[in-house]
Amino acid sequence: MIQKSTKQSGSQAVTGKVVTDQPIIRSERLIIRPVDIGDTGLLELHRGDVRIARGTQTVPHPLPPGATEAFVRRAVDPERTEDIWIIDATPCKGSPVSGMIRMKSLERGQSDIRYWVAPDAWGAHIASEAVQAMVDANPHECRTMFAEVFQDNPASARVLVNAGFQWLGDAETFSVARNGRVPTWTYTRKMD
Repeated sequence: MIQKSTKQSGSQAVTGKVVTDQPIIRSERLIIRPVDIGDTGLLELHRGDVRIARGTQTVPHPLPPGATEAFVRRAVDPERTEDIWIIDATPCKGSPVSGMIRMKSLERGQSDIRYWVAPDAWGAHIASEAVQAMVDANPHECRTMFAEVFQDNPASARVLVNAGFQWLGDAETFSVARNGRVPTWTYTRKMD
């Protein structure tokens, strides 16, 4: 279920503007909502965890001072280049920041989706439910979704396969936290 966001996402305090173009997406156990300034502390905690950083392309480890605040400012900026949502598991008595999911629009009706889940929620199928909810909602109204996961994280690959993604091929990408190139699997999902 998609619900248009009427809540001021906290960006008022950060940029003087309000993010209103990202929907709130609900699943059985989750609220997938735009980033709020109030999320900064828990985002800092999780992004500072080496296990999260090493599972992403862009999060450095150790996390430099001010990095999370800058990330939140970018997430709520009306001129941002990607949409970022918080995976909020409070409906199932989980953390209000149990993970993050983002979508970036590409050319020709395509979007790229990336996600991470906090270690205390691992094994609870939070990522599977969040990715499926994003596929079902298709907030970018794209025709094709792409995703890329590190080959040493087969659980993330299973999340994608369970959401109807198909393996496209092998590649590699740079990971800031690992300070090197990491083998990846690329997946695609037609939305038609």
